[in-house]
Amino acid sequence: MKLLFILFISTVVAEIPRYRNQTCDRALLQEATSRYIAAQSTGQPQWLSALLSDSVTLIENNAKSSVSGSLVLHQSLAIAHARHIYDTVACASFSELVSLTPGPGYQIGTQLRLDTDTRKITKIDSIVTSGDDLYFNTTHALHYLLREDWTPIAPSDRDSRATIQAAADAYYAYFSNESTIVPWGTPCDRLEGGAYMGQGLANDTCDAGLPPFSVEMRDRRYVVDESVGSVNILSEFGILGPDSHEFRVENGKIRWIHAMTNCRDVPNCDAPEFPGLSEEVGW
Repeated sequence: MKLLFILFISTVVAEIPRYRNQTCDRALLQEATSRYIAAQSTGQPQWLSALLSDSVTLIENNAKSSVSGSLVLHQSLAIAHARHIYDTVACASFSELVSLTPGPGYQIGTQLRLDTDTRKITKIDSIVTSGDDLYFNTTHALHYLLREDWTPIAPSDRDSRATIQAAADAYYAYFSNESTIVPWGTPCDRLEGGAYMGQGLANDTCDAGLPPFSVEMRDRRYVVDESVGSVNILSEFGILGPDSHEFRVENGKIRWIHAMTNCRDVPNCDAPEFPGLSEEVGW
């Protein structure tokens, strides 16, 4: 009987690592984003190699590529801003990056997706903006991003995943149906590239200056982090191009929106100029 008990305990102990490897914890996602930042800041993708799946897929601006053929992974970027969210349900992360150099700089939104069994990165999915992309201005973007407070929300006050995603989906639906009820927060501020669609006032609203056309956001990929009330969506933004939108949702209401859109070589996506975008910002 004692021998059978020892054999049973040995079997259970041997099984623990296998079951543990089937989970996706925050620490794993944090390690993945740390390696991604190391790779991008040095221009050396090998910093990712320890976590890369043999069949990893690289998507840049909604086009399939490869690590060796990446637009930016082989460039050493001086990253001035990096913020991450972690989705332990989807086993994915999102990173918002701003690099001022090399000029004219970059704004990048990247989702990493990992396999829960192998704990390896299976997909690197990035929206890369620079130069003539929509309202691109890294100095302005950095200025406004550093003013925001993305402190984690107390567990008792957090919205559900469904509530956070529904708020973002309502915003998207608004573009094709203006009667859609969007849960706007007060204040609500929107950052499009480097263009800040608010004045820093208590009555700022995110529905100001929305484009007057019907557009569909196709091929949406979501990353949701309830701890900061955030959802990021990568998609094909109708007639504009590859796009990243991130939303901060508090008490079911949209508080901040960050957008970056790649214009596929169409200067500023043919959008009207934004006043003050070429001016210096105060510190």
